Amino acid sequence: MIDLMVTHKIKQLEATKAKLARLEKSVAAALHRELASLPGAYGFDSLDTFIKALRTAIGAGRGRKPGRPAKKAGKRRRRAVITDATRAAVKKLSEAGKTGAQIAKELKISLPSVQNIKKALGLVKARK
Repeated sequence: MIDLMVTHKIKQLEATKAKLARLEKSVAAALHRELASLPGAYGFDSLDTFIKALRTAIGAGRGRKPGRPAKKAGKRRRRAVITDATRAAVKKLSEAGKTGAQIAKELKISLPSVQNIKKALGLVKARK
């Protein structure tokens, strides 16, 4: 009796696997048809022009102009060397009324570096 139950469950499992395989094949075919119809649905006359438009759109991420390639992943900025001349320039520009962002842009250093230099020079008020 136990063998019959196990055999029945194995048959059910095989039937379910076959049904799943048919469903996966059906979904794959539907996905293929849907993807093939995308260029025409968006007004493109060929797959090549559609792909070119997609690549252009992908390159136009946050803050980038269309058609401009994205930055390569893993590429980091070179670390700025903070010298006495840099500190003096930060002090001079700060006393001239420039904002931290303006100083950072002009000296090509990061805003946190500017803030750290101003703090070390005593140019910022302490928080209460």
